[in-house]
Amino acid sequence: METAQRASRRGRLAVPLIMGAVLACAGGAYLWRENRANAAQPAATAAPRSQTVRVSVAPVERRDVPVVLNGLGTVQASQTINIHARVDGTLQSVNFIEGQNVKAGDVLATLDPRLARASLDQARAAKAKDEAQLHGAEADLSRYTQLVQKDYASRQSVDQQQATVDQLKASIAADDAAIETAQANLDYTNVTAPVDGRMGLRQVDPGNIVHTSDTTPIAVLTALRPVSVIFSLPEKDLDAVKDAQARGAVTVTATRDDGGVLGTGKLTVIDNLVDAGTATLRLKAVFANDDERLWPGGFVHVLVSVDTVKDALTVPVAAVQRGPDGLFAWVVGESGAAAVKPIETGQVASGVAVVTKGLDAGDRVVTEGQYRLRPNVKVAISGDSQKEAGREHLAEDGTVKTGP
Repeated sequence: METAQRASRRGRLAVPLIMGAVLACAGGAYLWRENRANAAQPAATAAPRSQTVRVSVAPVERRDVPVVLNGLGTVQASQTINIHARVDGTLQSVNFIEGQNVKAGDVLATLDPRLARASLDQARAAKAKDEAQLHGAEADLSRYTQLVQKDYASRQSVDQQQATVDQLKASIAADDAAIETAQANLDYTNVTAPVDGRMGLRQVDPGNIVHTSDTTPIAVLTALRPVSVIFSLPEKDLDAVKDAQARGAVTVTATRDDGGVLGTGKLTVIDNLVDAGTATLRLKAVFANDDERLWPGGFVHVLVSVDTVKDALTVPVAAVQRGPDGLFAWVVGESGAAAVKPIETGQVASGVAVVTKGLDAGDRVVTEGQYRLRPNVKVAISGDSQKEAGREHLAEDGTVKTGP
């Protein structure tokens, strides 16, 4: 009995000892793995320092840079004409296709001409009648005059006949006016285009009776060559625009949201007042629009070239980075290592920034891959990035061109 109790106590003591040994082994294995990881970490961290980072670069170049003001504008047709009938009648035919370009004088629609032609015939007949009566009255006047000379008729009869002749002459003049009116009404049954332009959607179908007082036009004719762009600029830009206008014609470029050029025109009007609510000024530019890329009612971005900065240092906007201490650029030195240079910029437009401080002509700046760089890291330049970047240049309208 005593022997069994001692064996039981030894069994209960062995369980904690075994568990302790297991935990000790597990802890030792954990510490061993942790020490290996810590020992390997510096090597892993340092490994990229010996590797090169692939980037794209562009040279810092000196060029003449246009000073460009940016605005938002609306395209307006030079003329928008509601095509109405000029006489009442039944619309007999529509002679244009919706969206068709037409010339001034083209017949756009035809009204039933029968009533107008009948009115013209009636006016001509009235004139013929009055002319016949005038011929007879003049003959009577001649006879009365001869009779008065022989005292066979009174002077009063001659005067009365003269009045009749004069009345008939006046009637013929009125007949001429009636004929002219009837002829015009007949001509108006052909509805013609007053100017060159593009037809819109047809709004009245043949067979309908149209009136000169109708508010709904047969169609709308829009003149697309030239067009105008009405746009706004901040009040602070007024002096720059006026100075540029005093030097000569001011070039205005219209672009899409993506920067694609839609057309180039000339500034024609500066509004005579500033909008006090928005502190902006309205301006108007005219575009030839020969290719009809500017469409009335559309919104466009406007670039107004007001001056040119001569021999300015320029870099692609992608090279300009912003950090806690301000703007900077990554510069690749002769050794092929990247370094940070603080910079200051002037005008930024159309993907090109003017650098006023921090860089020199010929420096190579990183335009792609900056997020992988650290100071003194060696870089590998991707493809022909430097060559292609050097082929870009600013046009006079402030847009970026590629090529010679």
